[in-house]
Amino acid sequence: MPDPTVLFPTVLGSLAALLRLPGLLHNPRDPLLRAVMAMLVSCVGVFFFTSVPVVAKVNELTGIPNAAAPFDYFWAMACAASGIVLVINWRGGPPERIRRATRRCIASYAVLCVAIAVLFALAEAPVERLRDLDTYYANTPYMREMIVLYLVGHTAASIVMASLCWRWLRHVGGELRAGLALMVAGYGLAICFGLLKFTALGARWSGADWDVLSTEVARALTSVAGPLIATGMVLPIVVRRFRGRWRDWTRYRRLEPLCQLVGGLAPTPAAVSVPLLASVGVRRLQRESLIHDGLLTLNPYFDLGLRERALAEAVAGGATADHAEAGADAAMVLAAVETMRADPEGRVIASSRALQETAGEDRDLVRVSQALAPTAKRTAAKRTAAQRTASVRAAEARAAEVRAAAEGAVR
Repeated sequence: MPDPTVLFPTVLGSLAALLRLPGLLHNPRDPLLRAVMAMLVSCVGVFFFTSVPVVAKVNELTGIPNAAAPFDYFWAMACAASGIVLVINWRGGPPERIRRATRRCIASYAVLCVAIAVLFALAEAPVERLRDLDTYYANTPYMREMIVLYLVGHTAASIVMASLCWRWLRHVGGELRAGLALMVAGYGLAICFGLLKFTALGARWSGADWDVLSTEVARALTSVAGPLIATGMVLPIVVRRFRGRWRDWTRYRRLEPLCQLVGGLAPTPAAVSVPLLASVGVRRLQRESLIHDGLLTLNPYFDLGLRERALAEAVAGGATADHAEAGADAAMVLAAVETMRADPEGRVIASSRALQETAGEDRDLVRVSQALAPTAKRTAAKRTAAQRTASVRAAEARAAEVRAAAEGAVR
């Protein structure tokens, strides 16, 4: 059975990376998206390649005992560097300063990786250790330096990340603050991981055996720190995406009464086909376009005097300014629709030379739509009933014509 302390963060990190992949494919040159993807992939790599079965397999494939150790350290250094680069890009600033800081960070950790590889090549570690390599070879020349170098790089990156996230956390709010708080907690545990490892190494150097701190306690901390960091990075992105879609859906739904009333009034409505799987944002834009076209058609019929009277009555009745204006606009739109229906030949439109500027100014369409909601439902019901009555009358007329023709043929 797979180790849950490895499986859970690996799966969570993989899901987070998959969530970010579409954005990266659409904007492959975005440095922030690349940093996020590098961070997530390297986190997954750390957990996957440090699992005991994978460590044993890497050693077997290479034919070198403990070859998985420097390989795992490379993943850890990549994770540390990508985390710092992510925060550098996340905080923003002059592009040249961001690029300079990014290059310095990558160069520093690349040098660490080279040093780790050289030290492993110089060391003698013939006994394969799958779980306790750090403490087993704590006193072995070159292996000792390699392990210390890895821990210094990892702990330094954790301290830098925790410090940067903590300082930034105090200046933001909402989901970004929550995400940064999770990252601070995760990197705090990563710092504890490094301290426990150093404590176990120090015990070995002094002749004691505190290996459990390295093999059990520190490993358990990483299984918690990884998901916290991954969740902290993904949380702001997911919340913002969900909030945007919810906002689009809410606006789309609340615009329905106004769209039902004026959406089909334009003489040549745009026949734009919306795909079945189109996003709610696209559908919202189409609905808003239909409403604007309908209001533009109604413009010559708007009675601004009626609007002013309705506004004054609403204010006198104690309505707030926003609700009073929305109600006045709704009354004007309803009156304009009725007037337009009484002008089937479009004489008013034909005689209109210019649009009424004050009637075409921007309005809160959602408030107007909600003010229209009860009336729009009644209007839609009346329209449906009228259409049914007209259909019935047309069918009766056709039937009468058929009967008359049949009777004439018999005669």
